[in-house]
Amino acid sequence: MGKLYVVSTPIGNLSDITLRALETLKSVDLIACEDTRHTLGLLNHFEIKKPLISYHQHSKIGKIEQIIDTILEGNNVAIVTDAGTPGISDPGEFLIREAIKNKIEIEPIPGVSAAITALSISGLPTDEFVFIGFLPHKKGRQTKLKEIAEINRTIILYESPFRIIKLLNELLEFVGDREVAVCRELTKKFEATYRGKISEILPEIKEKGEFVVVLSPAVIPVIRLRGELSAQTRGAKAGTQPGEHQND
Repeated sequence: MGKLYVVSTPIGNLSDITLRALETLKSVDLIACEDTRHTLGLLNHFEIKKPLISYHQHSKIGKIEQIIDTILEGNNVAIVTDAGTPGISDPGEFLIREAIKNKIEIEPIPGVSAAITALSISGLPTDEFVFIGFLPHKKGRQTKLKEIAEINRTIILYESPFRIIKLLNELLEFVGDREVAVCRELTKKFEATYRGKISEILPEIKEKGEFVVVLSPAVIPVIRLRGELSAQTRGAKAGTQPGEHQND
């Protein structure tokens, strides 16, 4: 029996690929990818020649079975997405689920994720967050927006350039004028991040490229954090830790 490798690839800048990802892509027998043309461009850039099989959201169950059978026959297969980590807001999750059912060994080759990349530069609380991904286009969209309004944690959403303005206006309506960080074209030449209240950044948004929206909780614990930082600073100066007191 072979193995399934879940390989993260760059979300824009090809220099972000890892050495392990390159080694894995060179070693496997087959690469399952979202768009063969896109992945072929990546492989050509790094002078890797491997057979490809398309696997995307419109693939039938027969395609999953074909890939699983290939692994069961003793071949190692890598799954990649067009950008980022397979299985994260991506049909790779169904192939991974089938591999688990068939007791196939799965090895992650970690790398870039647009969600975590955006969160890391958002300036919003990172201790607790909820990843939503893409909202439904029509059915269930308002229901999901109402659910988001009830979540008091940082929320991460994906959106296309065709619906980013619509999404921000909907968030303004359902959750109020919260702080957001809207990241466009992460790691690419025209990368941009818009930070501020939803109403403040809406006029600035350029509807080009892929977007990650990081939405603040209803309440950001700024005062608590400042208090902790002040306590740490005072403790460091006095040679004590927060919560400790020097003897008089």
